[in-house]
Amino acid sequence: MKRLSSIIIFLITLISFVNVEAQTKVLQIDLKEEIDPGAWRTVKKAFEMAKENQSDLILIHLNTYGGMLDYADSIRTKILNSKIPTIVFIDNNAASAGALISIACDKIYMQKGATIGAASVVNGNGEVLPEKYQSYMRGLMRTTAETKGRNPKIAEAFVDPDVFIDTLSQKGKVLTLTTKEAIANGYCVAEANTIDEVLTQDGVKPYEITVFIPSITDKIIAILTSPAVSSILILLLIGGIYFELQSPGIGFALLVAIVAGALFFAPLYLEGLANNWEILLFVVGVILLVLEVFVIPGFGIFGILGIIFMVTGLAFSMILNDFFDLSMSGSQNITSSFLLVLGSIIGAIIVSVFFGGSLLKSKAFQRLVLKDEQLAKEGYQVGKPEIEILGKFGFAKTDLRPAGKIEVDGNWYQAVSNDGFIESGTDIVVSKIENQNLVVRKK
Repeated sequence: MKRLSSIIIFLITLISFVNVEAQTKVLQIDLKEEIDPGAWRTVKKAFEMAKENQSDLILIHLNTYGGMLDYADSIRTKILNSKIPTIVFIDNNAASAGALISIACDKIYMQKGATIGAASVVNGNGEVLPEKYQSYMRGLMRTTAETKGRNPKIAEAFVDPDVFIDTLSQKGKVLTLTTKEAIANGYCVAEANTIDEVLTQDGVKPYEITVFIPSITDKIIAILTSPAVSSILILLLIGGIYFELQSPGIGFALLVAIVAGALFFAPLYLEGLANNWEILLFVVGVILLVLEVFVIPGFGIFGILGIIFMVTGLAFSMILNDFFDLSMSGSQNITSSFLLVLGSIIGAIIVSVFFGGSLLKSKAFQRLVLKDEQLAKEGYQVGKPEIEILGKFGFAKTDLRPAGKIEVDGNWYQAVSNDGFIESGTDIVVSKIENQNLVVRKK
């Protein structure tokens, strides 16, 4: 009797153990904002977690009006290549980029009143872009639908208003499906209002859900790589460089530029967007610009190349590419990236020109830099140049642009050119003393 009881207890324990082990491991990913670099990072990290945890199913909880096409395409590719089955639960909206992501999943469930479609490519103002952009999106939608066994013509109608589907679409209007229409046309398995209903209807019982939660680092990187923040960082980066070139020696402007540059490039580098060559290209551009300003007179090829290198380095850092192979990004994202960089640079210059003087004189700024004026009434004294030096000859010890160093009778002096740029080694004559400064001209 005692032995029988032991056997029964053993069998109950074994059955319980089997039931626990039989639970389906579900990894849930929430995509409820714009599809951008942050969303792409979330999906990448979540799929890595699903692989490490040996998840049996990935469920994407989706509610989005769309976003950036290149990142939506990257998410689409990640889903298509996944060896773990994928389900998307459309909680209200799957528009544009959201529709592309949805049809890449193995199964689609939709909430009552939800919609999927309206995937025309538009700009930041919601205006439909030219045909070449729509053609690319049509191709993505069509091949994705074909891969998952869905009607490719419906996928094209999401993008192209000229694709007419009887009883579904109107001529001249892009297609958007309701939940019932999506079910009737094979784009949705069934209606569900909760994740539990989705898994129950899909026969996933019992299950264990793990919700992927981005870390603080992930959230910070997502914020820093957003287009709005990137444009602000570029503005600070270029503005800092501009101030430093205008007023050499103001260390705070250089510090702002360095910090902004680090915050701009570092998260993009971690995301695999900014490569070494793009960062190096930008740095070379800055060096060329500095050489043009301080070493080479005038504004010529070095300055032009410097600006081109800087703009190209910044723009390419924000888009997916393989060196100069930009096919994975598409012309829309390339154009948008360059426009964002150019707009930020122009904004930085405008702010610097119109508000730079006020900023430099502000009390807050003065606390961060050395004073540029030491008044006699505050106890400061300055040595006056000797009057005997007037009319004497010497030579430019350094380039005068127009200020620099001169040598007269074996002594060095700080001087200002009255003839514009004077190259180092040029013979000069001290013509006058003005405001405690030596003024020289070419001999």
